[in-house]
Amino acid sequence: MSNVICSCTLGDYAKVRLQLSRMLHREVEQLYGENGEVSNICEIELKYCRREFYENSTGRTSAVGQAVIVEAEGGYDYGIVYSAGVIAAKKMRLKGLDEKKKELGTIIRFADEKDAQALQEIRQKEPEIRGICLAKIKGHGLDMKLVDVELRLDQQKVTIFYTATHRVDFRALVRDLASEFKARIQMVQITTREEARRANSFGACGCMLCCSSWIQKIHANPFAEKQHVAEFPRKDDHSYNIIGQCNRPKCCLSYSKPDKCLRNSRSEGYPPLGSKVTTAEGMAIIESIDPVRKEICLRYPEDGTEARISLHEFKAMFVKK
Repeated sequence: MSNVICSCTLGDYAKVRLQLSRMLHREVEQLYGENGEVSNICEIELKYCRREFYENSTGRTSAVGQAVIVEAEGGYDYGIVYSAGVIAAKKMRLKGLDEKKKELGTIIRFADEKDAQALQEIRQKEPEIRGICLAKIKGHGLDMKLVDVELRLDQQKVTIFYTATHRVDFRALVRDLASEFKARIQMVQITTREEARRANSFGACGCMLCCSSWIQKIHANPFAEKQHVAEFPRKDDHSYNIIGQCNRPKCCLSYSKPDKCLRNSRSEGYPPLGSKVTTAEGMAIIESIDPVRKEICLRYPEDGTEARISLHEFKAMFVKK
């Protein structure tokens, strides 16, 4: 990942996340209607999938997907409403931030076409800023990898994201960049997982990266609570199925079933997935296997119906003794 292009707030991946949020809001409206809780808290998505809570003091009702101008440290910034009302207040309580409501920033106003045009001009300047930063880093001889740069909408702050294997003394670099850009410089060290999240790319499965599209929290170690993974036979362990673009275990592994999975289930007599069997109702395909319940799901391709049978019944019907 040499050049990272973030798709947050403006890209197609952001549209996927916003669509999921709209679906959640519609479900809440159908459940509670107009008698639900009223809240002026909004969850705003900033660049690089950063989400923070703000108070809507504009007097207007905010909707998911609206562009807003929010308060920032010593200035203002551009963001998109990710959730609002009941859902935003619920998220805030779940994160334990309801007690810090007085410290929340506020939404200054809703963005207009001039703000959108100003944001586009800012994004066009960032490649030039990135090139200058690369030259400065090389000139100072620092052992660090520049991931990306972000120029705030008010052009008063430049955030530099980097990765490094050890601590880097970048004080001289910050002074040099501050005199170059006439703005405040913030250095942010990120992990390779965060670097992959900002990448506008697809995974080995052919779909967009989960961490870039819909997943909100990046898992530090998907294997932390998956002790069964270590029990896999070494000969069946394919690293290309486990390691993602961040060179770390894939986040999707944390959603695997808490059992020894299908690899160890072969020794218990489970049939291979996709195999065909002939039943009294006709030809069926082994759709899935549940080793915890010891059940096998059969799918009939003619009408698309599914049926579940136990492993004991399957062996009695199809396994020769």
